[in-house]
Formats: sequence, C-alpha cells, structure tokens
Amino acid sequence: MTLITLIADDYAITAGVSRSILRLLEHGRISGTGVMTNRPHWKGWSHALRGFHGKADLGVHLNLTLGAPLTNMPLFAASGRFSAVGEIAKGALALRLPVDEIAGEIEAQLDAFEQAMDHRPDFIDGHQHVHGLPGVRKALFSVLSRRYAKGSKPWLRDPSDSLARIVKRGRNMQKALAVGGLTSGFAASARKAAFLTNDGFAGFSAFDPKSDYSVDFASYLKATGSRHHVMCHPGEVDEELGRIDPVVATRPQELAFLLADLSTAMLQNAGCELSRLRPLAS
Repeated sequence: MTLITLIADDYAITAGVSRSILRLLEHGRISGTGVMTNRPHWKGWSHALRGFHGKADLGVHLNLTLGAPLTNMPLFAASGRFSAVGEIAKGALALRLPVDEIAGEIEAQLDAFEQAMDHRPDFIDGHQHVHGLPGVRKALFSVLSRRYAKGSKPWLRDPSDSLARIVKRGRNMQKALAVGGLTSGFAASARKAAFLTNDGFAGFSAFDPKSDYSVDFASYLKATGSRHHVMCHPGEVDEELGRIDPVVATRPQELAFLLADLSTAMLQNAGCELSRLRPLAS
C-alpha cells in the first residue's frame, strides 16, 4: 500500500469550515488539518481538536495573506490587514520583505497553537503556500531552527513536486508548476535545517464548481512520492466565508466527496491508505 497524508487546510477560517473538518476527522476520512491561529475563531474551536492529538496530524497553517496579524507589522501589514498573496509574492521575488517582522508573526502564530493545544504542532505549512516564498522562508527557518532545536520537530509541507509527476497527473498543471516555481528549493532548505518534508505533493484544484472533484482526487493518487501529501479544502459555506475567501462553491463538493464511500473506494483501488506523516525526533 502507498501511504497518503491527506490534510484539510484552513481550520478556524470560519465556523462552517471548522465544523466540516471535525466531521472528517471523526469519520477518519483525512489524516489531519492545518489551523489558522490568527483567525478570531481559533480560540473557540481549538478545544474541539484536543481529542485528536496523537490520532491525527494537527499543524499550523501559517497565514500571512488573510485578515489581521497577531503582531504589529508596520511594514508588512501597514493597514493592520494582510495584503493579497500576489503582492506578497512580488515582494518576495524582489527580496524586499521585512524578514524580522515576518519572523515575529510566525512566532506568534506558533505560540497561539501551542498555548491552546499544550503540544507542538505536528507539521507546519502556509495558507496559499506563502511559507515557501523567498523571504518568508528565511524568516520561517530562523524561527524553527531556534524554536525546535531540541525534541520533536514538526514536518514541513513542500508545495513543489517534480515536473514528471505533475505531468503524469495531468490536472491543474499550470497552478502546480507556478507554485512549484515560486517555492523551488524549499525541501533543500528544510533538509539543511534538519526538518522532514513530504516527498510528493498534490491537491491543486481550479476551484471550479462545474468540475468533478472525484476526477481531481483520482489524479492526486497518481505518481505518488515516498511520503506523498495531498491537500484538500472541504467546508460548509456560511456568510462569513463568502466575504473573506475566494474558495467558496467547491468546498461543499469536497466535503461531500470525502464523506462518501467513493473516496475510500478510490483510495483502495489506487492501492493507497491514509496515514500520518510523523514528526522528526532530534
């Protein structure tokens, strides 16, 4: 069997998304979830995750593109709100991101997780893959190398994959290649800092409500790596989600598919089994 780590992004973005992810965890349909600890919902919904500690991968979905930061960021978020990911990517490629401010915010988001959960995150990734961008990456590894120098190390999501694997899957290739290009070298940086990453990454979607998510999901199970990781974005839609996030219409489709027996059958037919990706012990 090929072991697959299936992670639901965006826990705590809204109540509806959080409630949906809890359903999937309770039914054993996902391997874990990444939480957005700067969102106002985190404190209220954090207690519900405590029962899954040790049973699922519970990580921090670092957020630098939605809502307000937990820290004062006069350069990175001068208005008191984060900028869109496109603006941050431009700053990253121009090497003009305020690394110290970003490091402080990463620290605060990790603190918020550990204070609520009483344990380290099992993994760390980023909303819209922002953690892999130049500048952000530098801040991330400066924090992680100091913070987790001893004891269990979280695993890190590498949002890139090889060209051959992306082509073999044959779905949403442009998005996968674009993200891979922006975050190229992340796995090498992680290895240098002695952190484990996934090997193989899928889950890209056009977020088109007219598309068939089951077709996308089938492609995610092709050309798997040795530590294959698949992201997903399930959720119930509420008024708040429609105001703050562009991914709305397809979330209920992903939720329905993952709750249905078809998702389990598809995994079995592809010779795949859900698993956790264990953190590294130093």
